[in-house]
Amino acid sequence: MVFLFRLLSHLPLSAIHRLGGWLGRLTYLLSPTYRRNLRGNMAQAGIDPALNLPAAAEAGKQMLELSRIWMRTLDEANAQVVDVVGRGHLEAALAAGKGVVFLTPHLGCFEITAQYLSSFGDITVLYRPPKSAAAQELILMGRKRAQLHLAPADLSGVRALIKALKKGQMVGMLPDQAPKTGEGVWLDFFGRPAYTMTLAARLTETGAAALMTWGERLPGGRGYRIHFQLPTQPLTGDTVARAQQINHEIETLIRQCPAQYLWGYNRYKQPRGAEPPPA
Repeated sequence: MVFLFRLLSHLPLSAIHRLGGWLGRLTYLLSPTYRRNLRGNMAQAGIDPALNLPAAAEAGKQMLELSRIWMRTLDEANAQVVDVVGRGHLEAALAAGKGVVFLTPHLGCFEITAQYLSSFGDITVLYRPPKSAAAQELILMGRKRAQLHLAPADLSGVRALIKALKKGQMVGMLPDQAPKTGEGVWLDFFGRPAYTMTLAARLTETGAAALMTWGERLPGGRGYRIHFQLPTQPLTGDTVARAQQINHEIETLIRQCPAQYLWGYNRYKQPRGAEPPPA
């Protein structure tokens, strides 16, 4: 897998996205389970069915574009960021010196955001170690940069995130990732209960700034446009109320570019041992 990614990394981003688009469409056509999950999730969100196949193509691009990010130097990876929207929000949050929580859903190229942010200072990113040793090797090889630190999705990782915020540093996570049993609550997501992590909400209670961010994949392999946005409303209330608001903020981001959301991800799954969702 490492050898394949190294080979792909030498291709232009346009070629990688073209190959990824074909791979995504092929997966959609050949995998009934993937097709069912993607269609069901998009229908639940009220997304135009005409975007089903384009969304599958974007998912394929997301898989292969990792080679151009993980297998290149940080400068080379970040050179693919050709536009930034809301940079003033980023600069204001960093200037406040109270730490910043970046909430990045499975939208667009979510791998480029942490790489880009590491050029501004130390950032600690929560991740769940994969079962595959080869995938773990790739992640460690591609994500570990001088100022980009990985925190496993366990108690030690939570401590690392809190420690980073106390230092006034940045932390990042995928708030729409399904948590393990006991680490989430059932909350509304596009009108259906989804087991939702509470960690992201708890981190926003520390006084750190919270920013929604995502990396838009530009057509023709022209690179990425990173978006920084304030929540539509300040995150307030208890942990559960904040977690629910974060879900709604994610919905707002997704509607900006629905074809680039990872709809094939089984967001509504019931973790083993968790109580079933409310009827």
